[in-house]
Amino acid sequence: MPKTAMASPLTEAESARLGALHERHILDTPPDAAFDALARLAARLCDTPIAFIGLLDLDRLWLKAAHGLGVSEWPRSATLADATASAPEGLLCIGDLADDPAWSTHPLRQAQPDWRFYASVALTDEAGRCLGTLAVAQAESRELSAEQTLALRDVALLASRAIEAHAQQRALARQAITDPLTGLSNRAHFDQALQIELAHAMRRGEPFTLLVMDLDGFKEVNDGFGHAAGVEVLREVARRIRQEVRIGDVVARFGVDEFGIVMRHGDDKDAQVLARRVIKSVAQPIHLSSGDDVGVGVSVGMAAYTDEVDSVGTLLKQADQALFDTKRQNEKRWKMFMGIR
Repeated sequence: MPKTAMASPLTEAESARLGALHERHILDTPPDAAFDALARLAARLCDTPIAFIGLLDLDRLWLKAAHGLGVSEWPRSATLADATASAPEGLLCIGDLADDPAWSTHPLRQAQPDWRFYASVALTDEAGRCLGTLAVAQAESRELSAEQTLALRDVALLASRAIEAHAQQRALARQAITDPLTGLSNRAHFDQALQIELAHAMRRGEPFTLLVMDLDGFKEVNDGFGHAAGVEVLREVARRIRQEVRIGDVVARFGVDEFGIVMRHGDDKDAQVLARRVIKSVAQPIHLSSGDDVGVGVSVGMAAYTDEVDSVGTLLKQADQALFDTKRQNEKRWKMFMGIR
């Protein structure tokens, strides 16, 4: 039986490089006019019919922008991205791929047999890690002039800055919808998700359920062990709730110790199962960094979408009423709103 080839372990530098690329969340993103313009600009300045901006993933070069090409990615082994990254000053310029013995048998020649001239510049982050390349190519052999080489470097610098701008914009957008203490959605994002789900349910008739939650015993922990302990409890509770929900459900923190879940495509029975899981998970002892063990509970109020629900406000009132009844009756930790059924 033939042995299976084992992939070589990543070097520390390559792991760091891939981590830096993935942290920017730019791979497989939709077309961007700014990157498209940079690819066109590179082609125009270097007088080539082909230009592209590629990002170097683990096993592929994914094209964020391409001019004169009809592909979206290549296998990493069939590109010159690694050669560009290791080239002096991050610049690779090959006058004739077919006649140069160093490149005539490279897999790129099989992937793009018509290419003869190729030039590329590494796109680097602030730490000098290569995230990708800006490249130009054409079917005729030639060389870049000194002015064109400088222009290609300048466009590559702009492309590198565009990658950083994309990452910063995404981070700012994420901050705008995230609770900074727990990493859950904030109230604004939660309300938006609830409005979208309600509109979808009204059109399609698909069930969904709103859950609102309030911690029991949190004030005692916060008062008795201090604010830092309270922060630890909130973060741990958030982590436990997040673990119980399904992919696509939205979990948010409203106030100090108030949480909510938009349970998509889930009816009241599904929501009751989820509520029991959340209650059981939250009730487990929480081990603080001080060495103390503390405990909190959670009360849950739920309201499932029905034809009588005409607004987000109506659904929130129903869930809040169910939560109030749960707290008042203290007979169990969860209650489904039943007032209009």
